[in-house]
Amino acid sequence: MNGAPISQVRSSQELRRRLELAFLGLNERIWRRLPERVHDMRAVRAYGARLHALVCRHADREMYLGTLFLRNRPGLELMRRLVKNKDHGARVKIAVLGCSIGVEVYSIIWTLRSSRPDLKLDVQAVDISAEVVDVAERGVYSPAASEMVNASIFEALTEAERAQIFDWKGDEGTIKPWLRDGIAWQVGDAGDPNLISSLGPQDLVVANNFLCHMEPRSAQRCLRNLAQLVGPGGCLFVTGVNLDVRTQVALDLGWEPISCLRAEIHDGDPLVRSDWPWRWWGLEPLDRRRPDWEMRYSAAFRIRTTHNPRTAPEEQKATA
Repeated sequence: MNGAPISQVRSSQELRRRLELAFLGLNERIWRRLPERVHDMRAVRAYGARLHALVCRHADREMYLGTLFLRNRPGLELMRRLVKNKDHGARVKIAVLGCSIGVEVYSIIWTLRSSRPDLKLDVQAVDISAEVVDVAERGVYSPAASEMVNASIFEALTEAERAQIFDWKGDEGTIKPWLRDGIAWQVGDAGDPNLISSLGPQDLVVANNFLCHMEPRSAQRCLRNLAQLVGPGGCLFVTGVNLDVRTQVALDLGWEPISCLRAEIHDGDPLVRSDWPWRWWGLEPLDRRRPDWEMRYSAAFRIRTTHNPRTAPEEQKATA
């Protein structure tokens, strides 16, 4: 029998894994002692990218529910700008995938209705977990909700915002009725090919902070699938995703990156920015020196067609 015994191969692989984890641990301790200006050096960023790739190789990926209200304010501001010129009383269809316990859904609705109370918002909120959808639909948040997602969900709110969004009873806040109207909560899989037929075309599709917890191939398939939800002239928001995955899919499908607030949205979530390169969901610093930076660091896109322009060039010309 040629080759080393299976037990020997496995032992070698385990030794390599332990050495690489020890290497990462040492590097993390050194990295966190370095001044921020050093992190911004080109060579250090490149080294960080190599470390992050190693982190991702060893990651035992699982869904992480950490979130908070008004988590990425620049992203919410861009959504507000996208609907501000809608006709009076217009209907806006919004799908929020991976809605978790509803924090992002209510943040979006509060942002849009505070600016345009006349708009009719039809919101489809979808998550694969029945447990979190039940919490979201009830719209009652206490310290126990923060424990559920391992984050203080109220920490980004001002006192005025706390009063506008919740009715308070002690330390328990209930979402106000004017923010609960127009939401259809449902259990579903963002990777389900039947999603488009069940939800229909949307003006805004939001797919934030769950694709990063998938292996890259699964994340790419899921992203391609949910992009089909975007109706003509609609927009897709996707943060918390492997940037190589997002960039590749955006190029393949001919998405148009929205430049407005690009850098602000990329840096708008300190939870993921501070975790790079040491967590698989960590978000690399924006680097304008990259030739593809405008596509790579865009989190919002206009979707003009769901067809692949690389395989259907004549159709692309016809719709240009």
